[in-house]
Amino acid sequence: MKFPLMRNNILREDLDAVIEHLRQDDPILTHGANVRAFEAEWSQWLGVKYSIFVNSGASANLLSMAILRTRHPDGGEVIVPPLAWVSDIASVLQNGFTPVFVDIDPQSLAIDSRQIIAKLNARTRAVFLTHVQGFDGLTDELLHELQQRKVPLIEDVCESHGATHSGRKLGSFGWISNFSFYYAHHMSTIEGGMICTDDDEVYQQARMFRSHGMVREASDPAVRDAYQRGNPELNPDFIFAFPAYNVRNTEIGGIMGRSQLKRLDENVKRRNHNLVRFLNQIDPSKYRTDFKLEGCSNYAFNLILKHVDDDLVGRLMQKMRESEVEFRRGSAGGGNQIRQPYLKGIVPEDHHLDFPEVEHVHFYGFYIGNFPDLKDAEVDEICAILNSV
Repeated sequence: MKFPLMRNNILREDLDAVIEHLRQDDPILTHGANVRAFEAEWSQWLGVKYSIFVNSGASANLLSMAILRTRHPDGGEVIVPPLAWVSDIASVLQNGFTPVFVDIDPQSLAIDSRQIIAKLNARTRAVFLTHVQGFDGLTDELLHELQQRKVPLIEDVCESHGATHSGRKLGSFGWISNFSFYYAHHMSTIEGGMICTDDDEVYQQARMFRSHGMVREASDPAVRDAYQRGNPELNPDFIFAFPAYNVRNTEIGGIMGRSQLKRLDENVKRRNHNLVRFLNQIDPSKYRTDFKLEGCSNYAFNLILKHVDDDLVGRLMQKMRESEVEFRRGSAGGGNQIRQPYLKGIVPEDHHLDFPEVEHVHFYGFYIGNFPDLKDAEVDEICAILNSV
């Protein structure tokens, strides 16, 4: 593709850092000092107390819901977006919660705050909000309401590293937040993810859930001592507190994360520069341009038709293919998750039709690549291609 979704997200300097580590006589490759250093550096960058490095953003989602389930063994409802990656919804189902969908705000592509508030009830265990494609999905009204009702917020920031709300980084507002370091995201550890929190208990649980539920993974001696005293017949090195997972990352991932984090802020600035140039040039009579840009950390160019037009959308896809502009129809996660087969029998038939905003994105929305080394002239050429349809 002439205009791919991602280009050069792993640089020579990242690979050189890995190679330097491998040149040692006996390099540690499993979870070690570089993983711990990356967690500390990421926490400082984000502005949270704790971060736990895992093997994917999907695993971060899974562990967040597993930790929520320890508080609510009876299950309950979790408010979720219909425009998200599959793991956001799958993790809710896998931990025995009922997903309650809310339509999106077309300016931020996140679930609409007022509709979230309208769905809150005694069975609501959390709001799982995805910050889509780099946009800030929070509102002060939502944050105030959740605080008043003591409903935890879980933030999925997998596509929005460095985005802010009121000058504070997304991922520092929620009880728990999740990030992804997949190849195409703002920074990459090839595969990888991070769970972030200010909650001491969540931190200890996440460390154990990440590694088979083993108590020895807890960093708090008081936690380890309590389990050992309660289970004197067990080898203290092999006490399993939870029926958990193995979702650890490696030293190579930690090294790459530390290398890439150094240029993340500059990459965000460049992505946002590209986005403004893109929105200033695409035809506002055909495409939406009124996105919520304050606090944005753009992941990809969103190209959403302003009006329903099956003929135009067909010609647009044909033109992008001919011009080698790589695209994804339906934006994040392939559009309306409620249409996916895994939800059949879980949500009512034709439930997807109750969400007109995400339905529009499903059929008439796309994202195309934005990345730090995309040149101004390339943005201009992409806009000319889109406007010619």
